[in-house]
Amino acid sequence: MTRILIVDDEANIRKLLRGVLSDEGYDAEDVGSGEEAIERLRAHSEAYDAVLLDIALPGMTGVDTLATIRGLATPPVVLMMSGHGTRETAFQCAKHGAFDYIEKPLTAERLLVSLERALGWRRDQIEKAELVDRLGGPQLLGESGPMKQLVHEVRRAGSSQARILVLGENGTGKELVGRAIHQISPRAAGPFVRLNCAAIPRDLIESELFGHEKGAFTGAVAQKRGKFELANRGTLFLDEIGDMSLDTQAKLLRVLEENEMERVGGTETLRLDARVVAATNKNLAAAIQKGAFREDLYFRIAVITIHVPPLRDRGPDIVALAQHFLQLYCTENGRTVKHLAPGAAALLGQYAWPGNVRELRNMMERLVIMLDEDTVDVAHVRPLLLTGSSPEQAAPAGSLRDSLEGYERGLIERALAASSGNIAQAARGLGLDRANLHRKLRRFGLIAKGATDDDELDPSGVR
Repeated sequence: MTRILIVDDEANIRKLLRGVLSDEGYDAEDVGSGEEAIERLRAHSEAYDAVLLDIALPGMTGVDTLATIRGLATPPVVLMMSGHGTRETAFQCAKHGAFDYIEKPLTAERLLVSLERALGWRRDQIEKAELVDRLGGPQLLGESGPMKQLVHEVRRAGSSQARILVLGENGTGKELVGRAIHQISPRAAGPFVRLNCAAIPRDLIESELFGHEKGAFTGAVAQKRGKFELANRGTLFLDEIGDMSLDTQAKLLRVLEENEMERVGGTETLRLDARVVAATNKNLAAAIQKGAFREDLYFRIAVITIHVPPLRDRGPDIVALAQHFLQLYCTENGRTVKHLAPGAAALLGQYAWPGNVRELRNMMERLVIMLDEDTVDVAHVRPLLLTGSSPEQAAPAGSLRDSLEGYERGLIERALAASSGNIAQAARGLGLDRANLHRKLRRFGLIAKGATDDDELDPSGVR
């Protein structure tokens, strides 16, 4: 049975609420103070599904009680009640994680509708938490030491209201971490809004962040809500914040300090309730020293810092991720699920992955689309490891002979692609005679037996 705890200093209200809830099949209990509620919840927090909490309590206030409840290991969902609340009080309740704010005098219909919504949200959160436990995080897949540490930090930080800075190289999955933080936070029912600070022109980013009024500047033909407004009661993910201009940093700092803003060209002050999670691949400490990033803003956004490990430090995860992406893209494209041959798996595990998880994901998608075979072998993987990388980055670890042969094969394949598969033209481009190139093509399995020097190959180099 769903168990509800009523916290109110007025006995007649507690009795009324117990009756309403009991009639609806709920198991309702009550206490008269915040201190009593915390004592009971600390002993049995997992036993309660929801708390109806009055704001005006003697001793420990309702808002302080709410903040303490939200800090418990398994907090129930909380609905606040008040007979003389203000807009500021409602904002504080939302900030500390209250699901809803109900004004007195209470009506049974309003109370029950809000309670059902709150309990539905809590059921969704429990299901998400179970999924997180099964996957190691919302798509934060991996069993390596660095990945387990990352998941642990996401779980601890995500359940709080603190602002978080996510650091990591390009392609490591910083946005995925941001989404995971949102999904396990008290704000999971709210929106997750993303803004790439590096992708927005400098003269437009303030409009994107804060919105604008009609006529605020040339082209502002209508009022526009900014990302902060759109993220109300949810999470605003500021990607590549290290690329934000100093002018915009100063305005962002003011908004974070005051929790309010005005739209560009406007005069109305808007209260904010969006948790900020920022991310960057830059060294912000070095940027602060150079005067390119504000130190005071850094301390505002980096209450908690989470480092996302590069793929090269997650050796045990590489093959599992590759197979996961193969299955994902095979399903999306209606293909038979492909598998990695042992040699291909070993090659992937030895590679440095300068593009991190994004490079691995893109490689597996390409193999799913372009490869007819059901087994991904060394011959399919090796050329892709060299594409778009320097030899030092791309060459897999192993013997010098293997590395040189891999590099040579890559050069030949690119020459064939540039010559649209014409062997004679590719030989001239490589400075080889045709017979020598022909032998190399046969050695690397890039030409069928019986083919002549003048035959044309498919531009991919595979007949």
